[in-house]
This record gives sequence, C-alpha cells and structure tokens, in this order.
Amino acid sequence: MNQPNTIKDPSLLDALIPIVTLIILMGSAVYLFGDASSYGPNQIALLVGMFLAAIVGLKNGHTWKSIEEGIVKGISMSLGACLILLAVGSLIGTWMLSGTVPTLIYYGLSMLNPTFFYAASALICAIVAMSIGSSWTTAATIGVALIGVATGMEMSLAITAGAIVSGAYFGDKLSPLSETTNLAPAIAGTDLFEHIKYMLWTTVPSFCIALILFSILGFQEDTGAVSGRIEQMQILLNQEFNIAWYNLVPLVVLLALAINKMPAFPAVSIGALVGGIWALLFQNDVVSGMLTSEFHDSITSLMVVWTAMFDGVVFTTPDDNLNSLLSRGGMSSMLNTIWLIICAMSFGAVLERIGLLKAIVSAALKGATSAGDMVSRTILTCIGTNLVTADQYISIVMPGRMYKEEFEKRGLHQLNLSRSLEDGGTITSPLIPWNTCGAYMQSVLGVHPFTYIFYAFFNLINPILAVIYAYFGIKILRLEPPKVELRHPESRA
Repeated sequence: MNQPNTIKDPSLLDALIPIVTLIILMGSAVYLFGDASSYGPNQIALLVGMFLAAIVGLKNGHTWKSIEEGIVKGISMSLGACLILLAVGSLIGTWMLSGTVPTLIYYGLSMLNPTFFYAASALICAIVAMSIGSSWTTAATIGVALIGVATGMEMSLAITAGAIVSGAYFGDKLSPLSETTNLAPAIAGTDLFEHIKYMLWTTVPSFCIALILFSILGFQEDTGAVSGRIEQMQILLNQEFNIAWYNLVPLVVLLALAINKMPAFPAVSIGALVGGIWALLFQNDVVSGMLTSEFHDSITSLMVVWTAMFDGVVFTTPDDNLNSLLSRGGMSSMLNTIWLIICAMSFGAVLERIGLLKAIVSAALKGATSAGDMVSRTILTCIGTNLVTADQYISIVMPGRMYKEEFEKRGLHQLNLSRSLEDGGTITSPLIPWNTCGAYMQSVLGVHPFTYIFYAFFNLINPILAVIYAYFGIKILRLEPPKVELRHPESRA
C-alpha cells in the first residue's frame, strides 16, 4: 500500500531561493533588453523562477500533480483580467476608427493649458475613476486621450502617464464601486463606508501633494512653441477624421454602463461594438481609405471594423508622432500582456501552493510589536506580494488573511488593516511591469512602468505617508477592551 508523501514546511531559505533568483533575472532582463524586457525576457525569467520553486516543492514532498493544479488555479484567477484586456484592445481599435479618441484629443488640445496639464490630467482621471470605480477603464479611455494630447503639446509622456496612473488609482481607491475597495474591508472584516472614510486620512493628503508636484512640473514646461504644434495637430486630425461631439457617444455609453455597475468585460465589449457602429455611420472617409478587398463596399467596410477589433488600425498622416499614436488597438496588441500575466500568475501560484509565501510572511512578523511595525510590515508584504504573485487581488487577500488575527492580538482595529491593504496592495500594482496592472497600463498608455514610476507621485507617496502615520500614532484606531458588567453579590438570607 502506497504511503502518502510527507510534506515538510518550507524554510525561509527555501522561499528566498526562487525569489532572489527571479529578482536577479528580472534585473538582468531590464539591463540587457531595456523597455523590451516585457516582450519575452521577463516571461522567461518568471518561468525559470517557477520551475525553481517547483523543485523546492518537490524536495519538500509536494507532487508535480499538486503543483500543476496550483498553476492551473492561479492562471484561472487571471482569466477575467485577460478577457478584459482583449475587450480593451478591441475598444481602442474601434474608438480610433470611429473618431472617438481623436475627438477627445482634439477637444483636449483646445481646452487644456500646458502649464496645468499634468495636474489637470490627474484630476480628470481621479473624477472619472471615482465615478465608475475602475482605474483600468479610466486609463483605456480618458488616459489614452490624454496621452494623445500630451503628444500634441510635445509634453512628457512619462509625466503624463504618471499623472494618469495617480489620478486613476486615487479615484479607484475611494470609489464604492471599485472591486478592490470592496475586497479590502471584506477580507479585514470592516464596513465598506467606514473603510473609505478611514482611507481619506492617508489618501487625500497624498493626492494633494501629488497635484502640487504635477503643478510645479507644469510650470517648468516651455509653452512658447506649443500653440503652433497644437494648431498643426488639430488640422491633421480634422483632415483625417470627421470631428464632432457625437463621436463621444461611445464614451458616454461605456461610462453609463460602468456607473450602473455592469461588469467590466461586457461593458467594454459593448463600448467596442458601439465604436465599430459609429465608425460605419460617421467615419465613411476613414473606413473607405482602408478598403483593400475586392468585395462590395458594405462588406469591405464591415471587414475594416472587424479588423480594427482583432488587429487594430494603421494611419498614415504626414506626422509620424500622430501615426504612432493613432495606429493602435486590436486584441492582438494585448497578447504579449496576456503572455506576461500567465507566466507571472504561474510563478506566484507555485509559491503559494507549496507554502513559500506563508514562510516569508511568518518571518516578516517576527519582532513586530508597535502599530508602526504592523502597518509597515503589512504594506511591505502587500508590495512584495504584488512583486512576486503579480496580481493586485492576491496582494490584498493573502496578507489580509494572514495578518487579521495578528492585528486583533495587538489591539489594533481592523480598519488599520483594511486601509493598509489598499495603501500597499492596490496602488503599487501599476508600478510593477510584470504585475497585471503594470502590464495593462503599459499596453494601454504605451509607456513602460519603469519610465513613469518616478512620476506616479500619488502611488509612491501614499504608502510612505501611511507608514509615517502609523509610527507617529496618527489616526490609528485601537480596539476597545470589552466592558465587564459589574454584578452586586446576592444577599444571603
């Protein structure tokens, strides 16, 4: 009779071997390949780390079947994000073809002052994200348009992307419609609106500081030659597209669906289809210019829209910058990002299945006594989980489950935990290129996370401010000791 394998608990050294190896390989990939590191080198590094972790698991008594089941489970958790990515690729393609994004760029060039552009970009994204509860949808719609405006004004795309990410994640973090904003209090065991109210103390000051920094950067911009560049860009957009207010209807439809809490995948898919219909109705010249088939015009026009959804669009204007901006989209443009997500989730899934993450967290808790220690270590654990598992949701769920009892033992209210999960998990995810959020932002905005990381001021300041608050005891809630009901001794007869 076969005896079941005895599974040993992993040591800290076991946990560090694949993680340190991954860090070395990731650093080497960035050094050797630069911005192209996310187009293959990082994926190889993640798979090497995954197999190394699997070897550690096999050494400790796990079977390959069990490890493989963990990988499949990890990948399945990311499939929702992959479907959204495919839908966003289609949306960008049809919104370029329909003139929705070009119209947003055209009006943005007219309305946004270069001096306040960065701060205004962050503020606009914050308002939209708070309204719809989605940083991803905000970046794919308003964010893409703002990148176009920045291109037209010849302003820094890195700073613009940092402003978009800052605003999108500020709004997402405070929106009751956001998945992460609901997830964190659910894991910690707190009320949603109390959680949002408590987050204001770290989130609002961080965003105000970010807006000040963006304003300072805006004042340093040379606006002398901007007006001529803006006029040239608007002329080219007018020549290429039928610019009109009704081109924004697909955007309004998408925002309405998001506000009414329709899940992201069907909402974005409907937005993409509406964009395709709008292209056929209002951009005849654009569609006709892309006809290359011998079929009847109506059938060929349908093929152009169909192609835009799966392979994007290509424009050839006299301006190379405008061509690179408008020639985008399609599901195919998201395949590399999906490849990266699958590899990252596989690595994280193996670490979780064989207990390496738990070993690291247990080691991180040693010596933690004060509120500052608990909050800082929770935030660092969330950041580390974002780095290792490459998923925003896991960075909230896993530390939340592991630290919940520890916060209670130390007399700290669970609101401290739920806020720390968002301060460390939610907002650091777009700063990591191989994380689902970082990979998504790069695909949509066309700017590498390592390029905009130093300008995503809100995402950098918020965790630091949260740790400072904790060590100085600012807005740290304590659990009230249970009240003991005093009883009078019964009188004896």
